[in-house]
Amino acid sequence: MQKKNLNWIFVIGWMMVIFMFSSQVGEVSNENNKFVIYIFNLLGLNLNNIFGTLSDFIVRKASHFTEYFILYMLIYRAINKSKKLDIKFFIGTILVVFLYACSDEFHQAFVPGRGPAFRDVMVDTCGGLTAFLFMYIRVTLKHTPASSNKVLTKLK
Repeated sequence: MQKKNLNWIFVIGWMMVIFMFSSQVGEVSNENNKFVIYIFNLLGLNLNNIFGTLSDFIVRKASHFTEYFILYMLIYRAINKSKKLDIKFFIGTILVVFLYACSDEFHQAFVPGRGPAFRDVMVDTCGGLTAFLFMYIRVTLKHTPASSNKVLTKLK
């Protein structure tokens, strides 16, 4: 199978993962958050002591952020085959992430115990924007002339 097709399979697969999480009824989604908090407790980080009643909220929003950070990375990898610095790819990818976040929240309007929230679209998009910044800096540093990289290697 060509690498191009494999990249798109990863994108579609990750979109399906996001869709499956969004399809969970409210009770199941809450249990997932409790499980994540439990795992952090096992690792010696008690989120309830640190954040109190906000721990569930923070875990939920961090999940949104992370899902769409990964989605951005996968889409950008599938779209940009030239590996050149082209702002169209960066902007196009963030637009796809935003639109998928909107569709995901619309979908949640039909899931029992869940509901759409524009705040979640913003958190999702911020995850994508953070991935955008990460990729933009990475690609920019990779494509700078060797003379410019001398300064960067001295900083390391």
